[in-house]
Amino acid sequence: MAEQDASPLPAAPLPAPPPLPARLADPVPAIVAGTGLWFVGFLVVLLFWRSETTLLWTCLSGSLLGVIGYGVFTWQRSAARRGRRTAQQGQGLTD
Repeated sequence: MAEQDASPLPAAPLPAPPPLPARLADPVPAIVAGTGLWFVGFLVVLLFWRSETTLLWTCLSGSLLGVIGYGVFTWQRSAARRGRRTAQQGQGLTD
């Protein structure tokens, strides 16, 4: 009974993890690669399966949303670098 009443010892705080290398923290290659893959998919469907309109519009939408998303990302990144109060903060937004 006495062993159950004893409070556990507080755990030592863990050390902070090391920062990610810059090439792994930068999301631009993943954004560009994903948008490029949607565009390649669009071209493949356009050339070989033109009758599959659902696939065609899906790939075109993915490409356009990737371009829009990249634009929003660069807009937020430039606002964070300028130090704007309304800019999002986080990994990959500032160098």
